Parts: sequence; structure tokens; C-alpha cells
Amino acid sequence: MGKARRPVQVVILILIVILGGYAISTAAFGGGNGTPEIGDKPPAIKLLGLDGKVHTLDEYKGQAVVINFWATWCTYCVKEMPALQTQWEKWQSQDVVILGINTGEDEMTVRNFTGQMGVDFPVLFDSDNEAVRKYGVVPMPTTFFVDKKGRISSIHQGELDLDSLDDQIKQLVNP
Repeated sequence: MGKARRPVQVVILILIVILGGYAISTAAFGGGNGTPEIGDKPPAIKLLGLDGKVHTLDEYKGQAVVINFWATWCTYCVKEMPALQTQWEKWQSQDVVILGINTGEDEMTVRNFTGQMGVDFPVLFDSDNEAVRKYGVVPMPTTFFVDKKGRISSIHQGELDLDSLDDQIKQLVNP
């Protein structure tokens, strides 16, 4: 009886180690956390805007949406802000919305920054970083391009220059 028990104990131990390793890696690396990918619907958001209104993605149904996560302390975010503003001015009449989601900064900091930069596209506050978590944003800036059908067509991590941004938006408008 003792010899038969040993292999069973080894198998059980191996299963426990495998399941434990899976549980730890899932918790640590976010496996199955629903981070959006190309082709997915973007996660719902409900964020207060610099304009004092609460914004959701539902209000932009049928429009192409550029969702840019940024912060004033992020050098690359600051460098790409004029390109975002230029594209906003160019494309807003063609059902393209640019949403700047500021990550975790106070209203005064954001208001001063957008005023200095001449930004007038919608800027939303992700004060508790809930949207950052939902979207799986790690490096900043990160930009999600959502087509008129409400699907993510592209995700760009890092700074976008004027031409790259223009090319991405053209693909949203003329698929």
C-alpha cells in the first residue's frame, strides 16, 4: 500500500505546483484581465471632462475616435500634443473625435497645461487611473484608434508625430 501511495502523492504535488504557478502568473502578469486588443470594442469609460461634463464613449457612436492617454510630466506626451491639436482642427468636421485622457493629475495642472499648449479638443480626467487599468496602458503616451464601427483598429505606444497621426486617422475615415 505504501508503494502505491507515493506516485499518487507526487502527481498531486505536481498538480498543486502547476495550478499555483498559473494562479501566481495570472495575478502578476494580468492574464485574462481583458486588456483590449485590435478588433475589440474599447472598454467603456465615464470620465469628467475639462469642460465640467461627464463623457462616455457612447456619445461618440458612429464617429472615429482617437483616445490618447497622457500626462504633463511625460516628455513624449508634451511633444505630441501639438500634433494632436493640429489633427483635431483638421479632422473634427469629418466625424473624428480626439479624446485626451489625462492620467491622475489635478484640474489646475491640466487646465494650465492645455491653456499654454492651445489644446481645445476634449480632455478627460482619469483621476483614479481606472481607465488606465481597463485599457492596460503602461507606457505613455498610448493612443487607441477606434473606427466608426466602434472597434479598435490600431494601438500605438509612444510618441506620434504629425504624419503618423494623420495616416492613422486617414485609415479611420477611409478604411
